[in-house]
Amino acid sequence: MIMDGQNAAGSEIDEVAVPGHRSGTLNRRSFLFGSAIGLGALGLAGCSTSDGISLAEAQQIYGPVPTEKFPIPAVDLSKVNPKYFRRTVSYESKEAPGTIIVDPGNYYVYRIEDGGSATRYGANVGRAGFLWSGDAYVGRKSEWATWTPPKEMIQRQPEAAKYARGMPGGLDNPLGARTLHLYQNGTYTLYTIYATSDPESIGSGVTSGCVGLLSQDMIELYARTPVKTKVVVLPA
Repeated sequence: MIMDGQNAAGSEIDEVAVPGHRSGTLNRRSFLFGSAIGLGALGLAGCSTSDGISLAEAQQIYGPVPTEKFPIPAVDLSKVNPKYFRRTVSYESKEAPGTIIVDPGNYYVYRIEDGGSATRYGANVGRAGFLWSGDAYVGRKSEWATWTPPKEMIQRQPEAAKYARGMPGGLDNPLGARTLHLYQNGTYTLYTIYATSDPESIGSGVTSGCVGLLSQDMIELYARTPVKTKVVVLPA
């Protein structure tokens, strides 16, 4: 499972070994990656990306957010495939506007809008063996949540023991700036949609079932998503 049962604000984003942590520090990249993800730098030369979004627009969407409790730096756009940039797309769905649809097979999250359209965000998703599907809803929302590693993770990765009582919110916290906690039938599923500051992870299966959006995208989605919002996770 993903979340620590003792602390509903905590989450085990990944279950691989923590490589190359400096001075014993666990950072969010260590939890997200067992080894470097070699997506390569995707150039953004010229005035627009291959997906029709201008570079100026992308820089504005993914620029720094200095007003946050922990100021968020700009996204390194060279590390994100332009097809994963936020945009409005045509999307026919029987679901009501506001519904969130996770498409793990294509690494997208959609927010259904009026008129047969949706806001589409690039995402990271669960790696092989941790994918899941079904209907859920947002039961709780958190800003800069505390993260607590599950006991099982501490057994596998003893260096995580320093956070057994919780890792305070911050840029290095695996849950990031915003978290949507998913529930089914009144019970916490242990899965989340969370904010990641690791652009290399977008378009990859790297988590233990949680779904990550770039921090700027997650802040936008979070603000538009009330508690009780329906979430549909499609089969991969």
